[in-house]
Amino acid sequence: MFDLNGKVAIVTGANQGLGFAMCQGLAKAGADIFNIGRREDDHVIREAIEKEGVKYHYYRADLSNPTVEKMDEIVEEVIKVYGHVDILLNNAGANIREPFLEYDVKDWDYILNLNLKSIFLLSQSVAKQMVTQKTKGKIINISSVSGVTGNAGQANYSASKAGVIGLTKSAARELASRGITVNAIAPGFINTEMTEVLSEKVKEGATAQIPLGKFGETEDIANAAAFLASDEARYITGQTLHVDGGMAM
Repeated sequence: MFDLNGKVAIVTGANQGLGFAMCQGLAKAGADIFNIGRREDDHVIREAIEKEGVKYHYYRADLSNPTVEKMDEIVEEVIKVYGHVDILLNNAGANIREPFLEYDVKDWDYILNLNLKSIFLLSQSVAKQMVTQKTKGKIINISSVSGVTGNAGQANYSASKAGVIGLTKSAARELASRGITVNAIAPGFINTEMTEVLSEKVKEGATAQIPLGKFGETEDIANAAAFLASDEARYITGQTLHVDGGMAM
């Protein structure tokens, strides 16, 4: 088990699926959690995190219209509650499927703002705080196999997730001298609420592309996040960890 005792982790979009699993994974490793989401506070998540013996704070915010001021306010709240921040896990995101030739520019802007711009701005605000603290920090961005291979009907999503990988590499180069590592995780097909609604035909087609022959579990992504947040990953930066059963090699 990775040791994150005494660490404070900001997690965006942790109210379900991968975000919830990663939140739990960081908490099990000992990190106090600052969860950012657009819904009302969920007592199920709160109880699950506090059950691990760590502190939990929920901050309601819509990251689909990100601004510098909004991100600075979030960081100020983290410092007010916990006094410092050590880990940022950028997970919040969405996907709108539309044919390329019919894609609505409003949907494009919405996805890019939430999936990419919010990550840039929040990472910038958190990194400034980490530099001020003069402590080492970890930034982990959630990309996707779609950002590596592309996917039909997902021009917006694929573009945003590819952008996350480029942003991760650039930020890693600039922040390394400040003791801050920046890495990404690119999940493949994972058993979540999002994949449950897929038809059996689509699932079979997806499984056929996976060398390991099955969808992954949320714990697979949670374990990767806990590793990258830990001291065991201290010499890793600018990397994209593919957790996809071998889809993208």
